[in-house]
Amino acid sequence: MSDILVHLENAVLTLTFNRLDKKNAITQAMYAALADALKEAAGDDAVRTVVIQGHEQIFTAGNDLQDFLAAPPSADARDEAPVFRFLHTLQSFPKPIVAAVCGAAVGIGTTMLLHCDLVYAGDNAAFSLPFVNLGLCPEAGSSYLLPQLLGYQRAAEKLLLGEPFYAEEAAEIGIVNRVLPPGEVNAYAQAQAAKLAAKPSGSIRVTKALMKQGLQEAASRMDAEGDHFARMLREPAAREAMTAFMQKRKPDFSKL
Repeated sequence: MSDILVHLENAVLTLTFNRLDKKNAITQAMYAALADALKEAAGDDAVRTVVIQGHEQIFTAGNDLQDFLAAPPSADARDEAPVFRFLHTLQSFPKPIVAAVCGAAVGIGTTMLLHCDLVYAGDNAAFSLPFVNLGLCPEAGSSYLLPQLLGYQRAAEKLLLGEPFYAEEAAEIGIVNRVLPPGEVNAYAQAQAAKLAAKPSGSIRVTKALMKQGLQEAASRMDAEGDHFARMLREPAAREAMTAFMQKRKPDFSKL
């Protein structure tokens, strides 16, 4: 069975992380599947809304670190790397995207939500942006979008410390629209997506485009982040952080 489930019903395309044995950690193949599904959906009149969801106990543990260590994306071929294809397709997607988030949403599991139009979270949701802790830098335009949304100091706390924060705070700072019991989140997101799908598609798309105009810097910032991210993946700090994570020990950055 695929690690990304793709299901279209009543004009709502649902993309589901389906790798529970690995906590829905995202591989390059999964990024490619997501990017391809979104690209196709953007031009398909049968799709009016997209839902991105996981399991009620886990959204995604973020990047599959072993996969990234084995084949890190190159800055020279950044636009061809599945992860960056997915991010750019997500950022420029013209139709509404609804996210349903329960359990851990690590790294890109949190930053991708900044490009979704509606986000509903379980009261068990835990968000984290551990890029610095992994010897990396932010991605998905989050170094631009988070200060815009939270203000500089609160964004700095999230991005520099990389400590988890939870559903109620995510709702208070504007990343999440509503917090629900985990067993209700996916169904609620589907119901909201159905409401969007029933509205005039032209009005929805123009309204989204107008709201996004003030966030055009996000795309260029995403490119700058991508260059740094690809370079830093190959550097000693990231190698030490990821190796330590897989060996279940504390990383040693004393000489880095």
